[in-house]
Formats: sequence, structure tokens, C-alpha cells
Amino acid sequence: MTPDQFKSELIGLLPRLRRFALSLTRSGPDADDLLQDACSTALQKWQQYDPGQPFDRWMFRVLRNLWISEVRKRQTRQGAGQVPAEEADELRTEDTAADVLTAKQVRGKVDALDKDLSQPLMLVCAEGYSYREASELLDIPIGTVMSRIHRARKLLAMGLSERGHVAQ
Repeated sequence: MTPDQFKSELIGLLPRLRRFALSLTRSGPDADDLLQDACSTALQKWQQYDPGQPFDRWMFRVLRNLWISEVRKRQTRQGAGQVPAEEADELRTEDTAADVLTAKQVRGKVDALDKDLSQPLMLVCAEGYSYREASELLDIPIGTVMSRIHRARKLLAMGLSERGHVAQ
């Protein structure tokens, strides 16, 4: 793979990377910073990429590893730079006012989930990864991925049905 091909692949993947960064950070500005760091790291280490493996999975792993490092750094300075879920920019829609309201409520519910539940949910349901791929990406057993997604879906359905947004 040439440097230009690598850059082209990276540019095409940016929207998906940002969505995943938002699911990790739960903050628009933090997600943008994380995405920038991931792109910078990838461009510096582009020769380490093995064209035999899927590029998107490689980039998601870079992004996740950078976030883990950032979380470790933040343990001493808690609460800096966080944005409330209802003010975040992810999962926007240009549909009717009711659709926008429902999307905000769903986004809020997803953001309220524990990260152990939201990350597999976003990878499988929003990004289209298989359970196995999400398992490899998150470095957890496939059964754990399936269990967490099941629990996340149940919690979302319960939370939304309480307010009359989801049919029973």
C-alpha cells in the first residue's frame, strides 16, 4: 500500500472513526482530539499496517488504544472537558421534529449506558461489525460481546418504552 492509498483509506474512514471516538469519549471535543491523535499516529506508523488485515479494524484498534492511554492519564484530573450527553453532536438527524426528539432521547440513553455496554453496541449496531469482529477489536470473549449487547438493548428498550417511544 502506498502512502497516498493509505491516506485515501483513512479519509474515507473518518466518519466511522468519529462515531466510535464519540462512543468512547462521550464528548464531542474529546472525540475530535482523540480522532486527530489517532490519525496522526496512523500517518506516522503507516508502514506498520499489514494490508492483509482490514484497515478499519486496525484504525479502530489504534483509536481505542489511544483512548485507554488517555483515560489512564486523566485518572488524576477527573472531570476535565466533559460535555453533557444532551449537548453532544453525535447521531444528528435532519428528519422531522419528532424524529429529532426521538434521536436525542436514544442518544441520551446510549450515552447513559456504561461504556462496557455502549462500545460493543455501537460497534455492532451502528458500525455493522460482527460479534466476532467486535470481540477481537475490544479484546473480550465473543460471549461477553453478545451478553453486553443484549443487556444494552434491553436497557434501551426499557428506558424508551417507559416514555412511550417504543412499542412493547
